Amino acid sequence: MAEKESKKKEDLEQLRNAEKKFQSLIERRNELNQIAVQFRDERDMLHQKRKELKEEMDTVKKERETLVTKMKEHKEKRNQYQLQAKQLIDAKRKKKGDVVKNLPLRFEEIKADIQIMEYEQETTIMNTRKENKLIDRIKEKRKELAEVKKQMDKQQLIEVDLSDTDKAITELFQKADKEHEKVQQYYQESQQKHEAYKKLVVEIATLIGEANKKHKKYLEVREEAQSNHEKASEMRSKIISVKKERMMRFKESKEILRNQNLKARKELMDTEKLDKVADQSVEALKGGKKITLSG
Repeated sequence: MAEKESKKKEDLEQLRNAEKKFQSLIERRNELNQIAVQFRDERDMLHQKRKELKEEMDTVKKERETLVTKMKEHKEKRNQYQLQAKQLIDAKRKKKGDVVKNLPLRFEEIKADIQIMEYEQETTIMNTRKENKLIDRIKEKRKELAEVKKQMDKQQLIEVDLSDTDKAITELFQKADKEHEKVQQYYQESQQKHEAYKKLVVEIATLIGEANKKHKKYLEVREEAQSNHEKASEMRSKIISVKKERMMRFKESKEILRNQNLKARKELMDTEKLDKVADQSVEALKGGKKITLSG
């Protein structure tokens, strides 16, 4: 009896421990789920921020492309004005024959060549070799320009009656200068947009990296939560099984006790019956009657 009672207490203690373990697993699972939700929300927030920056980046890219298009348009106009001016200079030079005798025209021609090359250097993307070659050509032209200037100082300027042509050349160069200012303006603005675009690219890349880290954490925590959930489910099944087993033993004990009670009651009833028969037999003997014993 004492051994049975000890076993009962041991089973009850194990059940209580299992229920505590189950509750602990459930609480840890819920805690991990909350953490996972936090990582997921942070990841989604980073993705949303990335989406907003991507839209901003696309806008900046379009603005940059628009500025580059305008720069090219004005560059084309500038080149056309410069070409027309140079053609007029060539025509004027041919009319006068020897260019040495018309040093101012030669001076303007060389100056125009230098301008064209400088414009090309400022606005055209080229490799180092090509750019160095262009710089050398500009230096040579500047030397030539300085030499012509010296000659102009030494000799009297040949007067040429081409005032209308000179005026046209001057106007063309003025227009070319204005177009070049536009080229530089749009070039600078496009560069600013390009720098802003590069900055956004870096920011987006950083956000993607952070979002990936949050997503990895989210998966890790969710996996741990799932593991706790599975352990809790196993523990719950074990608790249910133990409770069922205890209930079965309780019912068996109750049934045994009921049967014992029925047996005891039956035995008691049989004793009372025998006592009653004995009493009746005594009375019969007293009355002189014959007694018959039956099983």
